[in-house]
Amino acid sequence: MNGEYVGYVAGEDPLHGFLSTIMRDRLGVDEPLLAFRVFRLSGSNEVYAYEEKFSGVKVICKFYGTRFGTDLDKAAGMARQEYEGLETLRRYDLIGSPHHVIRPLGLCRDINGVLAVEYYAGEEFSHAIARATQHRDDAHLYRRLKALAYFLATLHNRTANGATVDFDPECRYFDTIVGRLRKARRIGQLDIGELSGLRDRWRDRQVWLHGDATPANFLFGSGMDVAAIDLERMKRGDRMFDVGRVAGELQHAFMRDCGDRHRADPFIGHFLREYSCHFPDREQTFESISARAPYYMALNLLRIARNGYIGQDYGSRLVTHAKRMLQTA
Repeated sequence: MNGEYVGYVAGEDPLHGFLSTIMRDRLGVDEPLLAFRVFRLSGSNEVYAYEEKFSGVKVICKFYGTRFGTDLDKAAGMARQEYEGLETLRRYDLIGSPHHVIRPLGLCRDINGVLAVEYYAGEEFSHAIARATQHRDDAHLYRRLKALAYFLATLHNRTANGATVDFDPECRYFDTIVGRLRKARRIGQLDIGELSGLRDRWRDRQVWLHGDATPANFLFGSGMDVAAIDLERMKRGDRMFDVGRVAGELQHAFMRDCGDRHRADPFIGHFLREYSCHFPDREQTFESISARAPYYMALNLLRIARNGYIGQDYGSRLVTHAKRMLQTA
């Protein structure tokens, strides 16, 4: 169990009853008395793991109320949205090995807008990246990228609906990121004008489907097994939103940990080729996604640069490299 142990759930706590119902009705635990150990995950105040002491069965709970304060209706709405998103993707047979979307187990408005989902034991994608950037274990990351590319290609291909992509929402998201960079004084007015002009050069690059992918949101099991978690931002859109974000996260990780963006290039190329091999014309697909990936990679670097934990100098490097990628059109 990855997480900080923080104690037990009190018997009189409404959460104890909520977890007990899930354990007995959804997970088949028949212990006469249930006790729940609590683990805070990844230093977050919103996500906890609960382990039933006697059976060892685990559940993950995400509390939306922490984010929305006293607005429990909004918190419950977001919890419901993620619950339904998980159910939607699982209906495409993304269950079990090798492609798995975690199972939603329950939600409750009045317990801080909680959503309960199944626990999946696996290695975080972020850990696989760190093994390459910090310990030179390149082979391990190559294997994980092959599995992730297979998962994303399967997800996108099964859920494609044939409609072309409206690029305007992506442009609005781009503008939102640029606005936050300006507010954080990471860029100036000249940068805004330049980025907006570069954005418009990518307007004709449309394809089909879905979107959300960061290193914390994929878990790897044995072999080619991959599980997707945290789907609150699930949406219809361009498949390159996912593919480009993974590539952008790889770029960022090697820039941050190694100081060398070029170290990411072989891994990005490997990921794009592995993704492309799940299409009838893999070479044509590879050429297409390689041409369109820079926009979404740049968008991801700008998204990272807006964060307060990013130093000013490194943030400027991210913005500069994002501009360079946008100029490749």
